[in-house]
Amino acid sequence: MSKTDLIPPLAGSAVHPARRGFRIPEEIGVIIALVGMMAIIGFARPRFLNPINLFSLLGNTTFLGMLAIGMVFLLAIREIDLSVGWMFNFSAVFAALLMVAGIDPWLAAFAGVLFGAGLGLINGLIAVTLRLPAIIVTLGTYSMFQGLSLVVNKGRAIVPADQSSSFFSVISDKLFGIVPVAALVFIALALAMHVVLHRTRFGYRVQAVGSNPEAAAHAGIPTAWVRLQTLVLMGAICGLSGVMYVGFRGAIDPNEGSDFVLVVIAAVIIGGTPLSGGHGTIIGAVIGMMIIQVISSGLIFFGIDATWSTFVTGAVTVLAVSLDRLIKFQRTRRIERSKENFHA
Repeated sequence: MSKTDLIPPLAGSAVHPARRGFRIPEEIGVIIALVGMMAIIGFARPRFLNPINLFSLLGNTTFLGMLAIGMVFLLAIREIDLSVGWMFNFSAVFAALLMVAGIDPWLAAFAGVLFGAGLGLINGLIAVTLRLPAIIVTLGTYSMFQGLSLVVNKGRAIVPADQSSSFFSVISDKLFGIVPVAALVFIALALAMHVVLHRTRFGYRVQAVGSNPEAAAHAGIPTAWVRLQTLVLMGAICGLSGVMYVGFRGAIDPNEGSDFVLVVIAAVIIGGTPLSGGHGTIIGAVIGMMIIQVISSGLIFFGIDATWSTFVTGAVTVLAVSLDRLIKFQRTRRIERSKENFHA
């Protein structure tokens, strides 16, 4: 038996078996959970189902949801970036300062996205060259980016004085008066990243490296290069979310983003992306973030102190991880029994 025979097959293989019949989406569980929660809250508090409130919820999901999209790629490759909140903040501060300096807001926003990608490149280069897990590297750069952002913004909110540019009006506009344009950009990004993860060579490599790094390297996949690309992608998405936040709110507070990371990771896990890597679901992450927003909004509608939302979010995350482990355990047992029956 050769070495390759001992290595489990790679996830996300480009060679798909023939599909027959209707296939239930893997995100069906979180979709049912989201609809069920909305139905329960709406039954008790009908005003919750007001379209204006629902689109407001979608708008609140936008900026954190974008970060969750990038985090799916990282978890799929068995990595976690703890610095996402401060890459978001620092990129927004950078773009806002360019606007204050008189740079065209569209050009400043583009520079902010590149700046975010540069922050991700720093994370990636350190992780790859020193062969360190991203979670350790970003534990350090979390404080570095936080400190530099606070030094640059001097602990004050950055507010571009001239907001007459179309950049602000477009980003903060609402289609038909209720659908935030920023939310539409978020949905478009989610669909594009879904295609990238499941229909492109890069997405295949991400899942393959996360599934089995040894097998991926043996198959000729440049694992270090894929890790670097994924961390840069995370930074660029943080930059995009940050500059859109400036366009939507018209300012960036000095500590905005400081508590984003745990919420982002929770949404991705609730959505069905495992911590063990090898697989990810963009649609699940988006729905996971919407579940968190529905929980927070539902608490307010029931008159419960909003500070309980953090506890409830953590409890839902623990429940999601527990169910994920239980399903995997049962699946492993089923496979082992099948093998035993085959060899019997």
